[in-house]
Amino acid sequence: MSKVIDYYLTLISPWTYLGSQRLAEIAARHGAEVRVTPVNFGEVFPRTGGLPLAKRAPERQAYRMMELKRWRKHLDIPINLEPKFFPANDRLAACMVLAAAETGGKPLELAQAFGKAVWEQERDIADEDTCKAIAQETGHDAEALLAKAQEEATQKRYDKQTEDAIARGVFGAPSYVYKDEIFWGQDRLDFLDRALSEG
Repeated sequence: MSKVIDYYLTLISPWTYLGSQRLAEIAARHGAEVRVTPVNFGEVFPRTGGLPLAKRAPERQAYRMMELKRWRKHLDIPINLEPKFFPANDRLAACMVLAAAETGGKPLELAQAFGKAVWEQERDIADEDTCKAIAQETGHDAEALLAKAQEEATQKRYDKQTEDAIARGVFGAPSYVYKDEIFWGQDRLDFLDRALSEG
């Protein structure tokens, strides 16, 4: 494929989840490849001027909740506004997504399933058994994927992708990069769609 979208995400972002299906549809329509690239935004935020949710001003937290309600209604996606297992350490799940990409699996589908687990199903993606179950549900060999995710090389790749994301100018999730142009946020998907239409 000549069109490639680098998709920088964290699996626990509601915005990542809200945009995930539309991204898949846009990419399919344009015949574009999506390189699913989970990164550690716990490292990205302090180095790019961002703050984790708990440290943001009350006004910003309140507006975030208002926007989540708007987008939930607009997209008709039944997300829980305050899920039971949020925030969660998504490192293992992220490395399983990387492992799926490296072994011919379905990384985009797996990433979507992890997002759904957090935002719709009240499941803890920091839990190894939960991660294995989700991998199995998406048609992967859960044990093999887990073993690959836990390899030192996969762990190092996750860390390197985080560094690479910062070097490219990524500061928030989700970010879609096409031809070195960053589209930050699921509310920028229309602009990504137009860029793909232009070639």
